[in-house]
Amino acid sequence: MLNESISKLIQYGIETGLLPECEKIYATNLLLDLFCEESYVEPEQTKEHVDLENVLADLLDEAVKRGLIEDSIAYRDLFDTKVMNCLVPRPAQVQREFWEAYETSPETATKYFYKLSQDSDYIRRYRVKKDKKWTVESPYGTIDITINLSKPEKDPKAIAAAKNAKATAYPKCQLCLENEGYAGRLDHPARENHRIIPLTINGTKWGFQYSPYVYYNEHCIVFNGEHIPMKIDRPAFVKLFDFVKQFPHYFLGSNADLPIVGGSILSHDHFQGGHYTFAMAKAPIEREVTIPGYEDVEAGIVKWPLSVLRIRHKDEKRLIDLADHVLKVWRGYTDEEAFIFAETDGEPHNTITPIARMRDGIYELDLTLRNNITTPEHPLGVYHPHVQYHHIKKENIGLIEVMGLAVLPARLKEEMELLKEYILTGKDVRSNEKIEKHADWVETFLPSYPEVNEANIEEILQQEIGKVFVHVLEDAGVYKCTEEGRASFQRFIRSL
Repeated sequence: MLNESISKLIQYGIETGLLPECEKIYATNLLLDLFCEESYVEPEQTKEHVDLENVLADLLDEAVKRGLIEDSIAYRDLFDTKVMNCLVPRPAQVQREFWEAYETSPETATKYFYKLSQDSDYIRRYRVKKDKKWTVESPYGTIDITINLSKPEKDPKAIAAAKNAKATAYPKCQLCLENEGYAGRLDHPARENHRIIPLTINGTKWGFQYSPYVYYNEHCIVFNGEHIPMKIDRPAFVKLFDFVKQFPHYFLGSNADLPIVGGSILSHDHFQGGHYTFAMAKAPIEREVTIPGYEDVEAGIVKWPLSVLRIRHKDEKRLIDLADHVLKVWRGYTDEEAFIFAETDGEPHNTITPIARMRDGIYELDLTLRNNITTPEHPLGVYHPHVQYHHIKKENIGLIEVMGLAVLPARLKEEMELLKEYILTGKDVRSNEKIEKHADWVETFLPSYPEVNEANIEEILQQEIGKVFVHVLEDAGVYKCTEEGRASFQRFIRSL
């Protein structure tokens, strides 16, 4: 059984281009050593398609059988990464092939690296494809919705074992360069099959990789070589355009640098980008504006639920200058009538979520105004999903959501299945503790559908989830898409 599984994995490596034919024996021996096996008889070759998920499952079962690992998700994930690393080229080879491909075009380089990141199982295709994805139409365009199922569930055995494990601060976080090739541990994912492309951004050392959870096409992460906190400032705008100049087919954006309106990892300076056009990028300019001293820069308020100022120019330096000006004014801007406070009790509230791209040979920068103030009525944030929407989305609205893609929690998959059953059979939604939080929502939208049946219930739930997410985005907008809100936005523009 082990011989057959190793042979299939080697065949997979050769077919995908991970492994050159001349390294077949070398990789086989690495795998035999990993399984503490001293002998090998190569089975008869077959030409059938190799299913990586099944082959890895067989190898992991063998590892459990031999007592090499415990049979749990966390231990299996740590071990199958070791298995795949036996096939993956060394970092120097990956970097060389990337830059050779770059000489053809940036698109050729990223296409090579994205495929390698999937073939190596760093991006687990078979998990990502389990994510539920759909779109909904809104007043702001077509919104993307996804229920994230690609991250493995928390493993009770691993949680218990991690409590007794020796604490370590290496790597400092999951975005550090030191993750490349790291074997991982129960509280830190294995990254032996992970490869990073070194970049020079604004004269400093940075890394380029893909997200293992790919929420959208070619979802990449560009991160500082040093473990330093995120900061939105003039150098941040320089870095964004430095990357876009090198990879003009990709957009690049940053989470804001304050809690509530920021991303999940504020401790490490990084950006996210990719080869995808979000609804926000497609959204039109609602009102053109002119900013004194920057009359040569196209500028306008975007028709979008969050408060976005879009600026465009063929010279990115003009955009960097203007973005720096907007940021400095916004950092200190207070408008009590609009409930915008730059700070309270010495705590700063205003920051920006920026997204840079090139469109038709013109540089473009979206500046999303953010504010993280809290009140007794909204303890998680005034410009945060309000409590009536927490049954769908309670988490922070970061860069990806800002652009129009809902990343919803995995719990919703089971909850939606239960809701289907309860709605179709007329059961009381409030009688089940797993879904009672959805009861008010269901009672609100159900009367608007004259007929609900097995054929349309899934579509109804998906559309209603989408509507909730649009409301969530509207909550996150510091200036609402109303006459009063736009007047307040104009007041800020006039202050520039």
